[in-house]
Amino acid sequence: MYLGVDGGGTKTEFCLLDDQGVPVAKLTAQGCSYLAVGFDGLARVLDDGVREICREAGIRVEAIDYAFFGLPSYGESTRDLEQLDLAPSRVLPRERYRCDNDMVCGWAGSLAAEDGVNVIAGTGSMTYGEYAGRKARCGGWGELFGDEGSAYWIAIEGLNGFARMSDGRLPKDALYDRFRERLDIHSDVDLIDVVLGQWRGDRAKVASLSQVVTAAAEAGGTYAGSIIRRAGDELALLVTATCQALGAPETEPMTVSYSGGMFGSGALFRSAFEHALTASRRPYSLRAPRFSPAVGAALYAAKLHGTPIDVRSTHADRQAGVV
Repeated sequence: MYLGVDGGGTKTEFCLLDDQGVPVAKLTAQGCSYLAVGFDGLARVLDDGVREICREAGIRVEAIDYAFFGLPSYGESTRDLEQLDLAPSRVLPRERYRCDNDMVCGWAGSLAAEDGVNVIAGTGSMTYGEYAGRKARCGGWGELFGDEGSAYWIAIEGLNGFARMSDGRLPKDALYDRFRERLDIHSDVDLIDVVLGQWRGDRAKVASLSQVVTAAAEAGGTYAGSIIRRAGDELALLVTATCQALGAPETEPMTVSYSGGMFGSGALFRSAFEHALTASRRPYSLRAPRFSPAVGAALYAAKLHGTPIDVRSTHADRQAGVV
């Protein structure tokens, strides 16, 4: 049995696969970000989740051959790594699991734990890839000075465009109208009160305004369209930098996939990303994500254990949580 755990700030997903890649049990628990719940809270979520999914599967914890825990913010503070690595040890012996950043789950799910690069564009943005035993990440620097191409970045670019249009520094188009409708404001400067006063700059709420930009672009808004194209360019640049960090030959096609809410926002965003990739010098093979991150984490657990699951069969594709 192989256990995959895709941790997050709002929820944590557990998935048990047998050695054929068939899911035995799945479970969703509360968020496990140690920045929010602390180290003890993280350990408790993982302990309770592992025990509960084993109860649902009708197995003992000892039946888990290996587990992979993708944890939010893992690796972003070297002083915290030791405590994070010990978090699952309440329920599993240290030699039967590995921890890493939850970005690995997205990569493993999208690419079935095979060589290639996965680009994440949700509230934030980053890439992670593996090639010939090497690993690399790019981006993920946070909304203050990074996360280009993410929902938050798109929203901020859109808000800036609205301000410029209100001032007359840019001609008004669909973006201006859509923001007024979405925020239900009577005066343009009321936007300041909504975003900074009422929302207090809440990251998730601000990121949700990316939907306004996407809708304006789909309605033919010139400025919104330029934001979406630039987002695609930024994400393609992350992919290129990751390939360089992996040391992949420039002439070899690199498999690329994606995950995160922005890729579900509509065809326009995905098209912008694909166009930017196509314009790159390096050849790419862009594929839709194959599995969910939780399934990917379980597949990666099997790979780390030295017993990778063959997911090429139709049975595995149909049964193992394809997205």
